[in-house]
Amino acid sequence: MEDADLEQIRKARLEQLKAQSAARGSSGGSGSSQEQAQRQTTAEARKSILNQILEPEAADRLGRIRLVKEQRATDIENRLIMLAQTGQLRQKVTESQLKELLNAMADNKEEEKIVVNRRKGWQDDDDDDLLDL
Repeated sequence: MEDADLEQIRKARLEQLKAQSAARGSSGGSGSSQEQAQRQTTAEARKSILNQILEPEAADRLGRIRLVKEQRATDIENRLIMLAQTGQLRQKVTESQLKELLNAMADNKEEEKIVVNRRKGWQDDDDDDLLDL
């Protein structure tokens, strides 16, 4: 069963690569329609691969993440597809495994921090009391 899934993943990737090379090789006036067709083919291949490697609960969680942070969901999908293509996934990814992957990727990524430096003495609210004499 794993071999069949892996073979489907390979076929989807091969179709994706063929679509990319066809789009690069042809030079016609309808470049935008070709790019759109290529994007659609790529999206379908990604969706097919993700359906094969994710359990429904994990796919649902990834969809909710996409609603909030699309770039993070795309990063996770890319990572999962890479793991599947290199044969590092032995079974479908569960929701708990997806959570672990999310935490691992969050640890590797630096958190953005906002630092606010306030200048003391520039404009104090206490000074307003002196004007009400």
